[in-house]
Amino acid sequence: MAAHSYSRKIRQNSVGYDNPPPISEASGWHRYKKSLSAASIPDKYHQWYVKHVKEFLSTYSGHRLTDLSADQVNRHLSQLTNIKFSKPWQQAQYIDAIEILLRDTAQLSWASNIPWKDLKATLYSIDTDHATLGRETLADLPVEPQLSKDLSKSHKNSLKQLIVIIRRKHYSIKTEQSYCHWVQRFLLENQGTEPAELREPEVESFLTNLTLRRNASKRTQSVALSALCFFFSKVLEKPLVNLSHAKSTKPGKLPVVLTRAEIDSLLGEMSGIHQTMASLMYGTGLRIIECIRLRIKDIDFNYRIISVYDGKGGKHRRVPLPGRCADKLKHIVEETSRLHDADLSIGHGEVFLPNALSRKYPNAATEKAWQYLFPSSRLSVDPRTGITRRHHQHESSLQRAIKRAATKTEINKQISSHCLRHSFATHLLEANYDIRTVQELLGHADVSTTMIYTHVMNRPGMVPVKSPLDD
Repeated sequence: MAAHSYSRKIRQNSVGYDNPPPISEASGWHRYKKSLSAASIPDKYHQWYVKHVKEFLSTYSGHRLTDLSADQVNRHLSQLTNIKFSKPWQQAQYIDAIEILLRDTAQLSWASNIPWKDLKATLYSIDTDHATLGRETLADLPVEPQLSKDLSKSHKNSLKQLIVIIRRKHYSIKTEQSYCHWVQRFLLENQGTEPAELREPEVESFLTNLTLRRNASKRTQSVALSALCFFFSKVLEKPLVNLSHAKSTKPGKLPVVLTRAEIDSLLGEMSGIHQTMASLMYGTGLRIIECIRLRIKDIDFNYRIISVYDGKGGKHRRVPLPGRCADKLKHIVEETSRLHDADLSIGHGEVFLPNALSRKYPNAATEKAWQYLFPSSRLSVDPRTGITRRHHQHESSLQRAIKRAATKTEINKQISSHCLRHSFATHLLEANYDIRTVQELLGHADVSTTMIYTHVMNRPGMVPVKSPLDD
């Protein structure tokens, strides 16, 4: 695990030694390891930090730490490409080790002049498919899809055109990823055929192989077929016909719903920011991506309302702010504001804005109101723009936290983050709320989608069906 993920308790008003002893002395290493422990660095990583410090000191052999300057160290750390690290987190760990040496152990006053956070932030780049990233929507702008090297030039051009059309239609990034995945697999199976020559037989063959060789589920077949239908209709402009027998009916899958006692048990095994996020998902029915994308401006504490913008299908809605979450969210807003101020102080503090809002409102990206409510623990470089920003937390971190909590509770159900949304809807219906009200809160386009929760709820006032075996 990267050392940058650990919180550091840096002494703010330290006084530098007039003539600190060389770190090579035994007493020096003892003090350094005490500094590592104070900075919450686990013991198993100490050997690597010591190794980094030794490498740093060898660069300035014959010099005492007090002989160095902030400019020298900053220049050295800015040229880490000369040091062979295989991964960015190893470079960040190296910088971490030197920071603890100079600021905590040697307590050199000029060490505070080195932009430690800035140096580490430039090492990281978020994934190009990260859900935060904005995507260009004009066909004449560059597109950077993750294409297979095995694709022919004509197939690559067709796939790029598919991505441009998806973005122009403002489909979600999840849909783009799914469609590109299946169309690319289809094209790889038909490398010897030009895209314009592909027709229904090739699609049927692909779906047959998917079913018989891959043993794909009906849902997977349905998604693959939808992607290919979109590709043929919008890109090749040759809509598929006579494929009704290839379509699979998606089975009706009942949602997994937790009881109120199970919800309390699950949330009780969680802590910190993840507990707040999970509580918010259960208390409002938010999807996980809607939760992690919330911005400070979306929370109205006076009216106890949360505004959800650009949800599934591009729809907007409002949900009630749970009273039990209000105080926690106020504290999170304060913490996020302080973090934002710290980012601004080092020349960052800009956040991603959707739909060209950064051009319409040039200063909005650095305003507190637009910052993510649940920001990432570190800055990262946007690979499309090269701008260093603080994005929101990744959904996988919350999913893992829920999974760990579910394992501890020993609830024998297939628990995921979406179970919290299912439980929200079911518990409201059990409390006799109108189904149309629940539909509005969930953001469903059709009430028939909401009706599925009536199959798993315990309806108050109704006599439950008694099994004939119990007579």
